Amino acid sequence: MKPKIYITRKIPDEIVNKLEQECQVRMWEESEAPVPREVLEKEVADIDGLYCLLTESVDKDLLDKATSLKVVSNMAVGYNNIDIDAAAEKGITVTNTPGVLTETTADLTFALLMATARRIVEASDYLKNGDWKTWSPMQLTGQDIFGATLGIIGMGRIGEAVARRARGFDMEVLYNNRSRKPKVEEELGTTYVAMEDLLRQSDFVCILAPYTPETENLITAKELALMKETAILINTARGGIVNETDLYEALKNKQIWAAGIDTFEKEPIDLENPLLKLDNIVTLPHIGSASIKTRMKMADLAADNLLSVLFSEKPQNVIV
Repeated sequence: MKPKIYITRKIPDEIVNKLEQECQVRMWEESEAPVPREVLEKEVADIDGLYCLLTESVDKDLLDKATSLKVVSNMAVGYNNIDIDAAAEKGITVTNTPGVLTETTADLTFALLMATARRIVEASDYLKNGDWKTWSPMQLTGQDIFGATLGIIGMGRIGEAVARRARGFDMEVLYNNRSRKPKVEEELGTTYVAMEDLLRQSDFVCILAPYTPETENLITAKELALMKETAILINTARGGIVNETDLYEALKNKQIWAAGIDTFEKEPIDLENPLLKLDNIVTLPHIGSASIKTRMKMADLAADNLLSVLFSEKPQNVIV
């Protein structure tokens, strides 16, 4: 009998067809709305594999209801939505989809950096709102990117890809990471520095670290106070790494110049969130990996990971 799997969001037909060749597939048919918790709890009761997104909380309570579950395949790089310890205790394999989204996320990170520095969104709105009456010397002036100092917090695959892009802008690249990377320093001309030095010296601070207990609230009022008044904070990692209340205060009081944020503590963000009221922040709806090719690669890799576990093969990306 074919193993049973549940897919928590409507994914491309070609990926579903691929899974249906080997498995009995049930799927939440909505593409824009997450599966309700009560539905998910019912569906996991008899499945062998769960194909999920970062929008699903795969916690101990859910795993306890999944009596025959063998694999959780997360269509994401991050996996803070999954209780890894509980899965390990139950012998459930957890996989993710790193690598395939590295370059696309690095593209978005640099695009967000540039849009924030040069006030692109603000300028577009200025034109569309009919406010552009004349040219003036300091109208919508921003910050230079070429030759600036970029600080990268988290020198993983995406951090390295952003550093490569920075070379084309003749930027000095500083980085802070859990461990020093001499090979990256040699190949990309980056310099390892302490976190405080990175914050003090950088014109742009890019957060590209994974969300872990150690990185939760990594950037608070204390860290923001170390940054230059002309500095820009970019976060395309996870929302919980930056304390949003402290960021709001720093932006409102012009303690730092601007921020570009793709991820938030609560997603979707509450439209009453005060960050959305500021004019010195560019906000995006978590689209770091959102290119057609990359999302297809992620969906396909998540399917391959799931099938590999179910059919006793070694998946490419095992977390536990």
